[in-house]
Amino acid sequence: MTRLRQAALLGLLLPALALAQGPPPSGPVTLVRTGRVFDAEAGRMVEGQDLLIRGDRIEAVGTGLDAPDGATVLDLRRYTVLPGLIDAHTHLLYLEEPNSSLMEGGMKAVLTEGLPLRALRGATRAKTFLDAGITTVRDLGNSGRFGDQALRRAIDEGTLPGPRIIGSGPGLSPDGGQFPDLLHPHQGLVAEEYRIVRGPGDAVAAVREAVAQGAGVVKVYADNTPGRLSLTDEELAAVVGEARRLGVPVAAHATLDDAIRRAAESGVSSIEHAYMASDSTFAAMARLGVAYVPTEIDSVTVRGYFEATTDFAPEEIDRRVTGYLGWSRDRIRRAHAAGVRIVAGSDAYLDAGRPQGEVAKRMLWAYLGAGIPAAEVLQAATIRAGALLGRDDLGVLRPGALADLVAVEGDPLEDFDSLEQVRLVMKGGAVAHDAR
Repeated sequence: MTRLRQAALLGLLLPALALAQGPPPSGPVTLVRTGRVFDAEAGRMVEGQDLLIRGDRIEAVGTGLDAPDGATVLDLRRYTVLPGLIDAHTHLLYLEEPNSSLMEGGMKAVLTEGLPLRALRGATRAKTFLDAGITTVRDLGNSGRFGDQALRRAIDEGTLPGPRIIGSGPGLSPDGGQFPDLLHPHQGLVAEEYRIVRGPGDAVAAVREAVAQGAGVVKVYADNTPGRLSLTDEELAAVVGEARRLGVPVAAHATLDDAIRRAAESGVSSIEHAYMASDSTFAAMARLGVAYVPTEIDSVTVRGYFEATTDFAPEEIDRRVTGYLGWSRDRIRRAHAAGVRIVAGSDAYLDAGRPQGEVAKRMLWAYLGAGIPAAEVLQAATIRAGALLGRDDLGVLRPGALADLVAVEGDPLEDFDSLEQVRLVMKGGAVAHDAR
């Protein structure tokens, strides 16, 4: 290219580059007056803060802010205002009967439900998350061939109400996906729900396919439980390397200790589940800065499952609930004690007979029940989750952040159950739910 052509091209690009930096925030102006605000960065409540919102962003935070001419004043002084909550592990296009299995539920989704119906049902579930105060989700597969991306686009363009979706598309898995009992002649069905990876080169191609379709995160199955296979170190390294080159984080499904450790050492951003993690593996995760998304359920939810799916006597249900909670809480305690950064993620794919968003939010009580202080639990669902998503404008209430907030009765640091008393939800500066 000659210098003359380079100069001409630069002249064409400069105006575009100036526009790319973005104009100052514009749009409707709202002044929100609060009773107290949860400062997610400091992990504490701050009394009597005002939030000035212009368009979809927070412009200023302070005490006694003046309302600009023409601004709408939203009086939330009766309530506690928190950043919009983030669920870092959802499956909006998948809901399974409690007595079913991933194999049975997956085949039903692929063969009798189909992607259009799954997306429509996912849209209904998405609204329940927003109503519960969850304004952003990280949706990790089990959504057919990029059904999550279709739902994301519909929500982004305003066609449907729902949380902001950062989706992965089909998870990258060893052979068989999570359909371990599917006979060999029918293995082609696996590709309707999972992206099977065969070798490092194919792993790179799979990452590119996902990102090309709009994925904001890559989901990889370090092991594919209830399947019996795991990806090799070379395949994991290829996934992480290509995702890093493309600027996309990697979430690793890993349940067995060896797969958890190998995924963490490969450089993934987070480990999902980690059911069989040893103390030494948790220590390695802390040292490597790998986040942990425990995907646990609380005492109320697990009791509800036993009551809905068994005819056990009350004392037997008590015994089983106690046993389950002892197992799950021990794992969360050990991870916390090791210094692992815990991020909230529900994995709420079992039908509990209640709105899925409400069930998902109950994960926070599981962390509280494991002994994590209430302030840290809230941080796990706000600033820490935002950081995992690579977004410093989510999970916080500060100038420049997206204007996502939820107003609740009471003070969750004093009475955590007040999180269930959602009175108003704002997403991107617009009121999405108002139950005052």
